[in-house]
Amino acid sequence: MNTVDILKYGQLTLLGTLKDFPEGELDTPGACGVWSVKEIIAHLASYEHALVEVLSGFLEGGPTPYLEKMGAGLQQFNDKEVALRRDKTMAEVLAELNDAHAQAMALAARIPAETYRQNGALPWYGSEYDLDDFIVYTYYGHKREHSAQIAAFRDRLTP
Repeated sequence: MNTVDILKYGQLTLLGTLKDFPEGELDTPGACGVWSVKEIIAHLASYEHALVEVLSGFLEGGPTPYLEKMGAGLQQFNDKEVALRRDKTMAEVLAELNDAHAQAMALAARIPAETYRQNGALPWYGSEYDLDDFIVYTYYGHKREHSAQIAAFRDRLTP
């Protein structure tokens, strides 16, 4: 598996879904539960920051505030992170996501291929899983799921 490609195509799918979404409906609730499309993107931006922390841990390391907040409870993490971005414009939230994604891509490219396939490399994720699994399920699958929700919401909004 080419993990960098997986990350790239997850992001491209999301951006492609957003491309034709009606601008006037970006703040309309209901795209995913009570969340609007902008709030979904805020949610994904916070996850992308966490991915940067995970990937950094395989290289130079560094602080992990997003991972620590996630570890305290995902629902609380999601609620707080989306709320932190509520007053930002869609352009600002999307720029944040894109910036964090660019950081993740740069880090991912530096990690040796064999590192991605080491079971147990993320003990908190499960000893039977490797970094590839984590990225496919938590990032690629996550973005694909939200992309499908956004597309379905767009279809409900536009006759």
